[in-house]
Amino acid sequence: MLIAHDLGTTGNKASLHRDDGRLVASVTVGYPAHFAAGGIAEQNPEDWWQAVVSATRQLLVKAAVDAQSVTGLVVGGQMMGTVLLDGAGAPVRPAIIWADTRSGAQVRELAAAVGEAHAYDLLGHRLNETYSIEKIMWVRDHEPEVWSRVRKFCVAKDYIVMRLTGRLATDRSDASGTNAYDQLAGTWSSEVLAAARLDANLFPEIVDSVTIVGSLTGDAANALGLAREVRVVMGGGDGPMAAVGSGIVAPSDGAYVCLGTSSWISFVSEAPLRDPKMRTFTFDNVVPGSYVPTATMQAGGASVQWIAEALSPDPSRPETGRLTAEAGDDLDTEGLYFLPYLLGERSPHWDPDARGAFVGIGRHHTRSHLMRAVLEGVAFNLRLCMDAFRDAGASIDRVDAVGGGAQSDVWLQILADVWGVPVRRRTVGEEANSLGAAVTAAVGLGLTDFSAARSLSEVTAEFAPVPERHSIYSSRAARFDSAYTALAPWFAKGES
Repeated sequence: MLIAHDLGTTGNKASLHRDDGRLVASVTVGYPAHFAAGGIAEQNPEDWWQAVVSATRQLLVKAAVDAQSVTGLVVGGQMMGTVLLDGAGAPVRPAIIWADTRSGAQVRELAAAVGEAHAYDLLGHRLNETYSIEKIMWVRDHEPEVWSRVRKFCVAKDYIVMRLTGRLATDRSDASGTNAYDQLAGTWSSEVLAAARLDANLFPEIVDSVTIVGSLTGDAANALGLAREVRVVMGGGDGPMAAVGSGIVAPSDGAYVCLGTSSWISFVSEAPLRDPKMRTFTFDNVVPGSYVPTATMQAGGASVQWIAEALSPDPSRPETGRLTAEAGDDLDTEGLYFLPYLLGERSPHWDPDARGAFVGIGRHHTRSHLMRAVLEGVAFNLRLCMDAFRDAGASIDRVDAVGGGAQSDVWLQILADVWGVPVRRRTVGEEANSLGAAVTAAVGLGLTDFSAARSLSEVTAEFAPVPERHSIYSSRAARFDSAYTALAPWFAKGES
């Protein structure tokens, strides 16, 4: 059997799979994140490790399996963060995660040295505060005492793999989410590192996602309750992993949307996709030799979670399901819009100053209107992302939905009506990332190939767009976009 760990923003999901990738059982262990004014978003890497240990042990008990039956382990997880390590491999400060946007000055420094358009062509991504290299530069510039102890950089899943095996490495999918990776050359970019004034030795070796990194160390085996002979496969970033878990492993498989804390639309391509307006970006895939053009918004599911917490009597127990149901039945928001930019925004605006806003609110609006406006706001923003893909030549005629938000009939119908294409729910749901990781592990261990992912989840429901609603939403989408355009200068001024 195989164990897959998916290091998310709110917790680690551990799942046990047969050697063909099929799910046996799963366990989630949560951990905190620290968000604060000024764009701060951090987590403690030790919390990740303790969650991996706890979830592994709970999983073995829940599934009632002999630990000796586990022969492989793989890790996937949140991308674009920064874990800085000393010479002994210990973190020198909390991890700066993907949602952190403090590094605006560092973005401008890189842009001046490399050029925004050239960087996009080179890296497959815009220079932006959400990426790793700008975060590294921020620590160097603002925390000199901490920086003096830094010897290595890695991202979340790399840190766990190091704790498991003693070897520090990264894969191409996560490397492509750092703003430091030359996507066409497949190496760390000497040009960008020179512009950032960073030593190449700071960065780990790059291997394919299916690489067997090593076996468990004695300490790791004892902590997890597994045999030392368990082989650890490198794994990859949660975005590409979710594609595999959704059965999207080749261009012919179509597109998918992940409705998680951040939300994104993606598909597989044979070459990087470059948008002339730089609204989208391209990761290397965990499937060697392919790519995953992606458009990610910072706070998709996070916006829904926030409004549910705000509208529930007990914010610690948000009544998301009930509130979403009340927002269904074709409720008309009556001119109310929500800009879902609670954490700034990546695609399509790339604006760290953007913030959430209800626009057009009136005395007659109720909490059901507020809830539906948030669901629609995420749908409108993702529609702008789809428009960007189509402008770049991509064809999207259906979308498979995974992630926690995919369990909502109301939301999936809104998405279909706003986008004008069928939206399908798959059986994997919140397990897409871990299922993709399990398939990646099985491929790395020589047990199967990536095509097996297509048969590991099934379509359980399809939501077809209603033409009349799509026509109305098409008009409203333009008004939604104009609300951001009007408010962008106000966002940029900030608090005086």
